[in-house]
Amino acid sequence: MISASDEVYSSLHRSFKGDLLRPGQIGFEDARGIWNGMFDRTPGLIARCAGASDVQSAVRAASEVGILTAIRCGGHSLAGFSTCDGGLVIDLSRMRQVSVDPEARRAQFAGGCLLGSVDTATQKAGLVFPSGVVSHTGAAGLVLGGGTGWLTRRFGLSCDNVEGFILVTADSSIVRANARENADLFWALRGGGGNFGVVTEFEVKLHPLTSLVLAEGLTGDDGIRRLLELWRDFMAEAPHDLKWNINLRLAPDLATVPVELRNRPVASSSLVWTGDPEAGRKYLEHALSLCDPGSVSTKVVSFTSLQTMADSDFPHGRRYYTKSGYFTYLDDNTIDRLINAVTTIPSAETMIELAYLGGAAAQVAAHETAFGDRSAPFVLTLLANWSNASADAGNIAWARGLFNQLRPAMKPGVYVNFMSGDEQDRVPEAYQERWDRMVAVKSQYDPNNFFRLNQNVTPRKTVAKTD
Repeated sequence: MISASDEVYSSLHRSFKGDLLRPGQIGFEDARGIWNGMFDRTPGLIARCAGASDVQSAVRAASEVGILTAIRCGGHSLAGFSTCDGGLVIDLSRMRQVSVDPEARRAQFAGGCLLGSVDTATQKAGLVFPSGVVSHTGAAGLVLGGGTGWLTRRFGLSCDNVEGFILVTADSSIVRANARENADLFWALRGGGGNFGVVTEFEVKLHPLTSLVLAEGLTGDDGIRRLLELWRDFMAEAPHDLKWNINLRLAPDLATVPVELRNRPVASSSLVWTGDPEAGRKYLEHALSLCDPGSVSTKVVSFTSLQTMADSDFPHGRRYYTKSGYFTYLDDNTIDRLINAVTTIPSAETMIELAYLGGAAAQVAAHETAFGDRSAPFVLTLLANWSNASADAGNIAWARGLFNQLRPAMKPGVYVNFMSGDEQDRVPEAYQERWDRMVAVKSQYDPNNFFRLNQNVTPRKTVAKTD
């Protein structure tokens, strides 16, 4: 009996301009791997598209056959949605073109771009697109989920800086979505994830910036409480030019870390100042005042250096699991639980990440985009990061257990890009009062839920699928 993937191959192979890779063929093994090593899956066919017409053909063929289909841009899905077993992967990795208009401060980039692809092109013009913090992340997935990073407080979320999308929808049509055309779809794509189609091109606005001040420091376990209290109260009034993230973790055993802090619980502060360096000095000095003097560094760095700084901390093939949520306020009880949790971290690479939203991102009203409520500025992410499959159960249990302890103090809501694959029940929570509108847009553009490998918004009437 011919398999569904063979049917799709037979339909595509004569006219497909890109590469069609099947198990056993040269290149398939490399092509099937994704960033999160938790998901070692073997698709029946990988369609590596050369352009939008290939995407259309692949969607049409897959829809006709009814095959389970994953969309892969950078393959960075924490939840593993960019691959599947036995189904089709529509792979956009050949589609990484970027066009920049320096005078208009605009860019168009293709759906397969990595953040690094966009940064390299825009920096040649002295411009930036606000995005994430790891350069090998796929730009499409990041933007569609919202997109937070070093520039969020200064310029807003990634999705706030998108002015138009071109996408292939479930019926294989090419559709434009912007403020004038298909406005409801434009609204939904800004934060609604991959529910509505395969975006083949983004049109975005850019901002002048080539360098910034990066300040870093470590605080030992006896000072973590005072640091978190300072951060909590200070960020509420901090200028938009300041982004201050704190990671609670075990300090690495490196020469750059003071001996007395190595392998011990620490708060790792990373601060970025995007304004005039002299004007930012007092803010950085105040923030670093509770850090170990031997761990503190302050320097001016290029934007591309900043954007690649974390690449080696999150390599392809490691195992990742996350739980995330928002706080309106970081109360003393929550701080107690966070401090206690650092001593129980099961992997040296695991972090409790704390970020403060606010700034430009908070100036966009909740109803303007599908992205969730922006009024709770404290963002917590439990990012478990380990190497061996034998440690899966312990690391996942740690993240779930700590999240359950912290959740009563959280405000409802979750950032879809920080959700794991076992959290479908939280998807309505991500969109809250926007949920009915999300369902309506999904029902219009993907009534049979073809695009379902995502943090899924189920259409009102779904034709039964057998995966």
